[in-house]
Amino acid sequence: MKRLSLLALAFAVMTGIHFMGVPASFETSAGPVELGRDGKACLAVLAFAVVLWVSEALPFAVTSLFVLLLLPALGVAPYAEVVRTGFGNPIITFFIGVLLLSAAFARSGLGPRLALTILLKVGTRTDRVLLGFLVAGASLSMWITDMAVAAIMLPLGVGVLQDAELRPLESNFGRALMIACAFGPLIGGIATPAGTGANPIALSYLQDLAGVEITFLGWMRYGLPAAVLMLPCAWQILLRLFPPELERLPVTHEELEQRLQRMGPLSSGEIKTLVVFTTTIALWLISPFPIQAVALFGGVALFLPGMEILSWKQAQADVDWGGILLIVAGISLGMMVYETGAAEWLALVLLGRIGDVPTLIRPSVIVLGVATLHLFFSSNTVTSTIIMPILVALAASLGLDAWSLAGPAAFTASLAFILVTESPTNVIPYSAGYFSIRDMAKAGIVMTLFAAVSVGLSMTIVGGLE
Repeated sequence: MKRLSLLALAFAVMTGIHFMGVPASFETSAGPVELGRDGKACLAVLAFAVVLWVSEALPFAVTSLFVLLLLPALGVAPYAEVVRTGFGNPIITFFIGVLLLSAAFARSGLGPRLALTILLKVGTRTDRVLLGFLVAGASLSMWITDMAVAAIMLPLGVGVLQDAELRPLESNFGRALMIACAFGPLIGGIATPAGTGANPIALSYLQDLAGVEITFLGWMRYGLPAAVLMLPCAWQILLRLFPPELERLPVTHEELEQRLQRMGPLSSGEIKTLVVFTTTIALWLISPFPIQAVALFGGVALFLPGMEILSWKQAQADVDWGGILLIVAGISLGMMVYETGAAEWLALVLLGRIGDVPTLIRPSVIVLGVATLHLFFSSNTVTSTIIMPILVALAASLGLDAWSLAGPAAFTASLAFILVTESPTNVIPYSAGYFSIRDMAKAGIVMTLFAAVSVGLSMTIVGGLE
C-alpha cells in the first residue's frame, strides 16, 4: 500500500508541474531565460523520477524505463529520439566494460590476495591496518567500481575483526575499519573515470552539452590529487572519532604469511585477469583510442578463447544491468532537460548566485551543495544525472568555464560519506553490523567538510598551473 501511495504521489507531482502556470523568467546578460512548455514537461518527468528514486517505491531500473515512456508521452521528443539519445551514447559501452572487469576481478581471487599482501606490508598495528585498508580500497577503486571494491574489502575486514575477537557495535576499531571499507572505495572512485558509474555520466554531459572533452589523464590530473589529499584526512578522522581499543592485532606476521602461502601461487584465472586488467589500464593512459572503446575491449577480452576468465552466465549474474538502464534513462532525461532550456532555468533558481562566490572557494561551495543534494538520493548515478546538466547550463548562462563548475560536482556525486543509504558502497560494510547509521553520519559530516577543501585545493591549484 505504501509503494502504491508513493507511485500515486509521483504521478500527482508530475501532473501538477506539467499543468502549472508559466513561472517568471530570469534576466541574464544573454537575454531572458524562460521555462517553456517542453521545459516544464521535462521538469515534471524529472520530479516524477526523483520521487521514485528517493523513495525506492519502484526499482531504479523500472523508474528509468518509465522515464523513457513519459518523455515522449508528454510531447518532449519522439520516442525513437528519446531511446536513441540514451542507448546510443558511447558511454554505455564504457560502463559495461568496467562492470565486466569488476566481475572478473572479484571472481578471480585477486582482491583477497592483494589485501593480505597489504597487511604484510603495513604490519599489525591497528592504526597502520586502518590506513592500509583505506589505501587498498582507494587503489582498487581507481580501476573497478567502488561497490565491487567494498564487496572485496568487507570479508577481509570482518576476518581481521573476528580474528581479534572484536564484537559488532562494541569495538571502536571495528567501527573505524568497517567505515574505512566504505570510505576508501568512495575516495578512490573519484581518481579516474573508471572508479564509479557517476564519472562516465559526467564526462558524457560535458562533451555532449558543453563540447568539453576530458581525457582519462585529464580527469586524473584533478581527481587523483583530491583523492590523495582525502586519504590522510579520512585516516585521522576515523582514528580520532573511534580510537582503537587495542594497539596491535592478535595476529603475527608469520600467520599472515601462512595465509598467503595457503592461497598458493597465482592461479591461471588470476594471471589472465591481471593481464587484461593491466593492458586495459595501459591503453586508457597511452593509447589514442576512445576510453569507451578501450573499456569495452577489456570486457570482451575476458571471454576470448584461451582467456575465458568469465562465462556469460557469471557475467549476467555479476553485472548490474539495472544500473546500465539507469544510466541510459538518466542520459536521455538529462539531455532533454538541457535541450529544452529547463536546465538553465533550474540552475538559475538553485545556484544563480554562484558566480558571485570568489573563484578560490567556489569549488568547495559546489562540493558542499552537491553533497547536501546527495543526501536525498541513494545513488551516485542519480545524483550525477540530475546535477550535471544543471551546472553545465549554469556555466553557459554565467559565462563561466563548464569544467570549473561541473568538475567539483562530478567528483562529489561519488562522495556519499554521510548516510548509509546514500550508496550501495556504504550498505555493504554496514551489513556486517560493526557500526551504526549514527556512527557513519558522525564521521561522514566531518569527512565531507575535508572533501570540500580537498577538491577545492585540487581544482584551484591544478587549474592555476595549467
